[in-house]
Amino acid sequence: MQKKTLPERPHWRDHAREVGFSFADMHGEPYWDETSAYAFSLEQIEIGLEDPATALHAMCREAVGQIIASEELMERLAIPEAHRDLLASSWRQGDPEIYGRFDLVYDGQSPAKLLEYNADTPTSLYESAAFQWQWLEDQLKAGVLPPGSDQFNGIHEALVARFAELFETDSNLHFTAVGGNPEDYGTVEAMGWAAREAGLGAHYCDLDKIGLSEDGHFLDDQDRRIAVLFKLYPWEDLLRDDYAAHIAASGCLFLEPAWKALLSNKGLLPVLWQMFEGHPNLLPAFFEADLEEARSGRGPHAAAFARAQTQLEVGHVLKPILSREGASVSIHEAGRLIESSAKTDYAEHPRVIQAYTPLPQFDGFRPVVGAWIVGEACAGIGIREDRSRITQDLSRFKPHYITA
Repeated sequence: MQKKTLPERPHWRDHAREVGFSFADMHGEPYWDETSAYAFSLEQIEIGLEDPATALHAMCREAVGQIIASEELMERLAIPEAHRDLLASSWRQGDPEIYGRFDLVYDGQSPAKLLEYNADTPTSLYESAAFQWQWLEDQLKAGVLPPGSDQFNGIHEALVARFAELFETDSNLHFTAVGGNPEDYGTVEAMGWAAREAGLGAHYCDLDKIGLSEDGHFLDDQDRRIAVLFKLYPWEDLLRDDYAAHIAASGCLFLEPAWKALLSNKGLLPVLWQMFEGHPNLLPAFFEADLEEARSGRGPHAAAFARAQTQLEVGHVLKPILSREGASVSIHEAGRLIESSAKTDYAEHPRVIQAYTPLPQFDGFRPVVGAWIVGEACAGIGIREDRSRITQDLSRFKPHYITA
């Protein structure tokens, strides 16, 4: 894994405008950045990232079954009691999943380590699936990349195949997100594009324009019934909205399904460690509420904590179970706070403690590898990098390629 300085495509900004990639720059800073790219060997991609990500997803599905069966774990993940049956029913009846994104630490040498799973509403889909592929083709044509260079990116094709697998041709799907957010709309449109290519109808409606009929069905802004809804709106918020009480009886299939609320919750991390302690792609993780008891040698997690204590004392991260874009996250080394997010939006939530493993550094930037899961398999990667140890909303998206 190397970072290579490369010339930018002369007219890439014009192309971005033409295809509606309006958030290539955000808040006065570059978001899409092709002044350099990350180069991988085929072995690093297949053995170091693809296979572990697919295996991690299978482990996460095992964890869902364990959480669903435990009122204690549902409580720890702050799932509202009134809607726990909704999640359980969604899982037991096999409501299908479409996609998710693992955030991984990877340096090309050591095993990839899971930081968290964006299993419900991951963004950066368009730039991962489409814009970086166009970059690859353009740079190959221009002779910037060596002949035979490739990219781990079958994301769009996998999405098309997934939609075709789940829905009959000409089925109508609805897509929604909070209005006025170009990045969210880019993700939703990438999903809609895949659905249309699979022969499905794809209708978009702003989230706040969705209504409820007298007989309890959800309706779009043209009063059409919504039978299948892809929503780029997190379950942790939806379950606390007034409309949540109408979901079970609405007859609407939600994408992502309700059970994905358990995987997008950072309470998943200690559950995975309890189930698969020592797995090479996991970091030790515990619920913060268990620490005092575990340190004293008491409770069900005392032995596991004792085995991980030295590693946690060297460095650990505190994360709220519900948090986005690094908000309310803090990093500690040898008992000393070394970095914390300026955003404290999620500070009121219970926290988990996870062993700290530093991100690799390239030219002062720290990359996080986003491994995209479509269905139940890894289909590609996207890379974001940040100067901060905590990857936040102003991180840069970097293209990648596989060396010939």
